[in-house]
Amino acid sequence: MHKIDIELIEMTMDVMKYAIDRISSTKRKIGKPKKEEELKALVGETITPEGVGGEYAFNLWKKHLMQTNVPVDHPRNLAFVPAAPTRAAIMFDLVTSASSIHGAYWMEGAGGIFCENEAMRWIVSLTGLPEGAFGVFTSGGTAANLSAIVAAREYWRRIDPDHNSLKGLIITSIGAHSSVKAMAKVIDADILLVDTEDSLRAEALQNTINNLTPLQRIRLFAIVGTGGTTNAGIIDDLDGIATICEKEHLWFHVDAAYGGGALAADSVRHLFHGIERADSITIDPHKWMFSPYDCGAIIYKKPEFAKIAHAQDGSYLDIFKDKGAQGFNPTDYQIQLTRRVRGLPLWFSLATHGTDKYKEAVERGLELAEIAGKMIEENPIVELVREPSLSCVLYRRIGWKPEDYTHWTYENHNKGFALVTPTKYKNGDTFETVSRFCFINPDTTEKDIQLILESME
Repeated sequence: MHKIDIELIEMTMDVMKYAIDRISSTKRKIGKPKKEEELKALVGETITPEGVGGEYAFNLWKKHLMQTNVPVDHPRNLAFVPAAPTRAAIMFDLVTSASSIHGAYWMEGAGGIFCENEAMRWIVSLTGLPEGAFGVFTSGGTAANLSAIVAAREYWRRIDPDHNSLKGLIITSIGAHSSVKAMAKVIDADILLVDTEDSLRAEALQNTINNLTPLQRIRLFAIVGTGGTTNAGIIDDLDGIATICEKEHLWFHVDAAYGGGALAADSVRHLFHGIERADSITIDPHKWMFSPYDCGAIIYKKPEFAKIAHAQDGSYLDIFKDKGAQGFNPTDYQIQLTRRVRGLPLWFSLATHGTDKYKEAVERGLELAEIAGKMIEENPIVELVREPSLSCVLYRRIGWKPEDYTHWTYENHNKGFALVTPTKYKNGDTFETVSRFCFINPDTTEKDIQLILESME
C-alpha cells in the first residue's frame, strides 16, 4: 500500500491530468444532485476487502460522483457564501498535501509556518490592529470564532477567580452567524440576542446591557459584532460597540468571516471603522480571499491571551518547549493541535499575483452586487428587499410564496444551470422568504445575473 510501483506512477499521472484539466478549464458544469440510492446503483460497492483498484475508483469519481457536486467556484453558484480560489492557490494546495507537513509546531513545519505567517501579516495589516497583533489559520470561521471566545472566557476567569463558578454570557445580534450561537453551547455559555437583523447599533447594545440583572452583568464577558453578516452583508456599528466594550470592560470579538475580505477594497474599508479596536477578529480566506477550503483565520490584538487559553501540555510535547525547538507554534493560539499548513495556498497565491490583484478581485465582487441591484430595479417582476451590502443582494420575486422560491431553486439546480437559494429576512415582526445573491467570483458576468433573473419569469 505504501510501495512505489508502476501503478502508482500511472495513477499519479492520471490525477495530475485531472487537476490540470480542472484548473485550466473555463467552462465548468455546476453539477446535478442525485439521491444516495441512485449513486449506489451507479457505482456499486467501492470499499471491499480486496479493493477495487485506483483506476476503477478514479473513473467512478470522474464519470458519476464528481458530476453530482456543485463546484464552489462556478460563476452561477451564488448561494450561501461561495468561493473562488485562484488557480495558483489550487495548484499549491496539491503541493501542500504532497509535502506532508504537520503545521502545529515550528520544529516540524518551520518552512510552511513561515509562509503562513507571511500571509497572516498581510491580513493583519488590513485590520489596522496595533503592533503586536497576530493570528493563525484555522479550519474555518466556526473554529476561529470558538478559539476567540475560549480565549475571551479564559481571560474573564483569570481577572476574577470567582468567575470560575459562573456560567458565562455573550451578547450578539440575531443577524450573527449560526456558529456564534453554536459555539456558546460548546463552551456552555448563555447567549443573548439583540433583536435586530440590521446593523447592531451602540445604543441598542447599551440598552441591552443596562437591562441585565446584576448576576447577568457579572456573567457577561464578551460582545460579538459582525463585519458583514452572511445573510445580507450588514456591518455592525463596530466603533460604537468597541467604545461600549472598553467602558464595560468586555472582550470585543468581530466575526468578519465573510465580510473581512472586503477590508482589501479601498471603496468600502471605511465601513469597518472600529474593527481596529477589537480584541479578536475572524476572517475566512476561503471565502473572499480566494483560498481553497478549508482556510479560516483568527487574529488577536494580544496573542499572549490566546496562548494562555490554548497551549497544550503533555510529556510527549515537552520537546517543543526546548530552546532548540523554539519558534512560532500555531497550535498555541487556537483549538486544534494537529493541523495542516492550510495557509500555504494563500501565501503562494499572494506571492504569485500580489496584493493589488486581490484588491481588484474583491472590488469586482462589490461591483457585481451593485450591477445586480440596478438590474433588479429595472426588472418589473422583482424588487430589492434592501440596498445591496458588500457583495450580498436580497430581492423578492413579486407574488411568490415561500414554496415558489424552493421549487425554483431545485429546478435550476437539477438542470445544472445555477445554484441560488432562498433565505429569510426579518420584515417588521415576521420573517419573509426572499432570494439572495452573494458575489465572490470575479468570473461571474452580467449575463449570468440576467439569465438567473429571467429564470424567475
